[in-house]
Amino acid sequence: MKKSLRIATLAVAICMILGAWAVVYAKTETEKNSAAMEMTTAVSGRTDTTTGLSTGTAIFQKADLFSDRDLQQTADLTKAVTYAVSDDEDISITAAGVYVLTGSAKNVTVTVEANKDDKVQLVLDGLAVTNGDTPAIYVKSADKVFVTTSADSSLSVTGAFAADGDAKVDGVIFSKSDLTLNGTATLTISSTKNGIVGKDDVKITGGTYAISAKVKAIEANDSIRIADGTLDLTAGTDGLHAENDEDDSKGYIYIGGGSVTVNAGDDGIHAATVVQVDDGTVAVTAAEGIEGTYVQLNGGTVTVSARDDGINAAQKSSSYRATVEVNGGDITVSMGSGDTDGVDSNGDIIVNGGTIAVTGNSTFDYDGTGQLNGGTVIVNGQQVTSLPDQFGGNGGRGGWGGNGGRGGWGGNGGRGGH
Repeated sequence: MKKSLRIATLAVAICMILGAWAVVYAKTETEKNSAAMEMTTAVSGRTDTTTGLSTGTAIFQKADLFSDRDLQQTADLTKAVTYAVSDDEDISITAAGVYVLTGSAKNVTVTVEANKDDKVQLVLDGLAVTNGDTPAIYVKSADKVFVTTSADSSLSVTGAFAADGDAKVDGVIFSKSDLTLNGTATLTISSTKNGIVGKDDVKITGGTYAISAKVKAIEANDSIRIADGTLDLTAGTDGLHAENDEDDSKGYIYIGGGSVTVNAGDDGIHAATVVQVDDGTVAVTAAEGIEGTYVQLNGGTVTVSARDDGINAAQKSSSYRATVEVNGGDITVSMGSGDTDGVDSNGDIIVNGGTIAVTGNSTFDYDGTGQLNGGTVIVNGQQVTSLPDQFGGNGGRGGWGGNGGRGGWGGNGGRGGH
């Protein structure tokens, strides 16, 4: 009897141990499966944004790129300080605030050297400055500087730019901090080198700009962002140029409205990473029209007349795969005679929507895939149902309903704004 009791007790203990182990095992397996699902989701998410499994979505969202103050076209002058410029007398601004600049003078530099958290607004109220070798506006430090036109103004540099110590200062407006240009009037800029140079972001949200530069009209390290305004740019090399030599995930150009006209000796619009057009009117006449690693056209009216490539996706950044993606808009590309390509990609060309009309000897050229998933494509006056390829890309041509592609080679290109 005692032996049977001991056996029964032992059996119960074994069952309890096995039951507890089973619970632990089941929980462990559930956690492992959950972790595996999370990992799969994470990998899938990275895949979507870096290797090109989905297209048709804007890379940048306009609302993320501009602050409310960026979009305000007039300044609050309640506490503004007014400076009337005089020949050979520089103006130094060292604190946050609103400063009205007026008058006509030669050899005047307005220098902003404020704290890193300070926002400075310069209101150009009929300002006319002609300098020999220094910028008219030189931002050395600040959190952000707004240049707002309230009456027609003009700035020019007529000679070779002088260096500031070890720093190369080569723009009529030269900023080492974020720069926003807005307003209600016209700003005319003439330069023997560059028109506007920003070492961070350059934003344009309103106003009219007539820029003539021997080298680049507008140059930025991190980005050029255009929400609105009228730009008439004449440049010896590039009209709009965004490139960061130290971080190849930066250097993009966004156009979300306004009117941009470029006449350039080299590239009309050049970005190291992304050129994205969502809206507005863009007209480019240049050796090469629009160039970036990822060129995404989502809307607006784009007209390109080029002597080399009209729209070119070249692998300039490791953060994106070279791609031309058309999701909307009315796009016209006219090419000169000779060995020129209307739309050229070192990777893929993907057309999901919009209308794109290309005229030239070589209309489309791609090294990856050519996909016509929607929209209208007209080649030398004739509508086509598949993308021609001048030299025969890899992976064939996508037909109606094909799968899109997007993204980079595993870098951190992504979709977010800065």
